[in-house]
Amino acid sequence: MAPRSTSKFPASSCSAPEAEVLARRIVLSANSDWNIANFRPGLIRALRGAGYEPVVIAPQDPAADSRMRQLDIERIPLRIDRAGLNPWSDFVLLLTYRRLLRRLRPAAYLGFTIKPNIYGALAAASLGIPAIANVSGLGTAFMRRGPLQGLVTNLYRVGFRKAPVIFFQNTEDRRLFLDRNIIRGDQARLLPGSGVDLDRFAPVAATDGPAIFLLIARLLRDKGVIEFVEAARSLRAVLPEARFQLLGPLDPGNRTAIGRPDLDRWVGEGVVEHLGTTDDVRPFIAAATAVVLPSYREGMPRSLLEAGAMSRPLIATDVPGCRDIVEDGVNGYLCAVRDSSSLASAMSRMAGLPQDIRLAMGDAARRKVQDRFSEEVVIEAYLNALADLEPVLPRS
Repeated sequence: MAPRSTSKFPASSCSAPEAEVLARRIVLSANSDWNIANFRPGLIRALRGAGYEPVVIAPQDPAADSRMRQLDIERIPLRIDRAGLNPWSDFVLLLTYRRLLRRLRPAAYLGFTIKPNIYGALAAASLGIPAIANVSGLGTAFMRRGPLQGLVTNLYRVGFRKAPVIFFQNTEDRRLFLDRNIIRGDQARLLPGSGVDLDRFAPVAATDGPAIFLLIARLLRDKGVIEFVEAARSLRAVLPEARFQLLGPLDPGNRTAIGRPDLDRWVGEGVVEHLGTTDDVRPFIAAATAVVLPSYREGMPRSLLEAGAMSRPLIATDVPGCRDIVEDGVNGYLCAVRDSSSLASAMSRMAGLPQDIRLAMGDAARRKVQDRFSEEVVIEAYLNALADLEPVLPRS
C-alpha cells in the first residue's frame, strides 16, 4: 500500500463537516520518519483510537518505508539539515513548517528532535496551533560550552515560549531547562523515554558461552564508540574469546561522527564487529551477553530499555538518562564517562559473573522496564496532554 498522498487535502473549499475532520488532525514531526516509524507506532495507533488523524512531516528515510506503509499514514517530505547552522537554511525550514501547518490546520503539533521541536513549535505558535515538544536528549550543543550552546539555548527559549507542554525524558534535563529559564514550570512534564512495547520486546533465554557485548547506536563519538573500541582492545588479552559488536549506521552529517576509515580499521584489526543496520534489533539483543552504552549524555536511551525488556543486563555510563535505567550491581554496571578503563573493568566484571548472577541481573532489568518504562505510560501521557488542551482545540 502506497503512502497517502497529500493532494486529497486541499487548502480551501472544504465543507463544514470536512473542516471539522481536518481540525482533528495531529501532526508529528522529527528529523527523520525513521524516528517516527521505530519509536512512535504505538502512539500513532492510540491517536487514531482517540479520534485523531495523525500525519507525519519529516525527511523520508528509505529504511522506514516498510513500517510507514504498515502504519498507513500520510507522509509529507521535508528537508532538514540536522547538523547545519546556516541561518538562511533554518529560516527556510521555519517558513516551510508554517506553510505546511497553515495548509493542514492540525489540532496540535507534536515535535521530536531538536529542529522539529524548535522551528515546528515556533511555526505552530505563529498560527495559534498548540505544540507539544519532546526533548529526548540535549545533544552535542549542551555537552560542550561555547557559542553553540548559547545559540541553541536561545533558540529553545524562543521556540518553546508558547508551547503548552514540553516533555522531558529525565529529571536532569528538565531541571537544566528550568534553571536556565528556557521554559516555565507549568510547561514541563516528565516521560519515561519513548516507552517500550513489552510484548514485542519479550524476555529471551540467555545462552552460556563466550561473552558478547553489543553497542546499539549511531556511530558517534558522543555515544562513547571510541571508548568502547579502546576498552575492547584492552580486553583482548584477558578475554580472547569475547566479541564486541557495533550495531548502527555511520552518520556523516553529525559533528561527532565516526568516519568510515576508522571503522574499517577497527574491523580489520579484529577489535570489533560492525553488524551494519537493521529494522529489528531483537535477534542481536537476544544473542548478546550484555548491551553497552558508554554515552556522554542521554535523554532516556531506547537501546537500554529494549535490552532490559528482553532480560539482558546493561552496562552504561553514569550520566543523565543512563543512570535512570541502570542500577549498579542490580541490573547491570555503571562506569565513568569518557573513561575506557572504567568501561573495560565493567565489561570484565560482567564476563566473569556466574551465569545465574547474570540471569538475575537480566530479570531485574526486565522488572524495571515493566514497572517504569512501558509504552502504555507514554501514550497515556500524550493523550492526557491533548485532553488538557481540549478547551482550545477545535472539536470534531
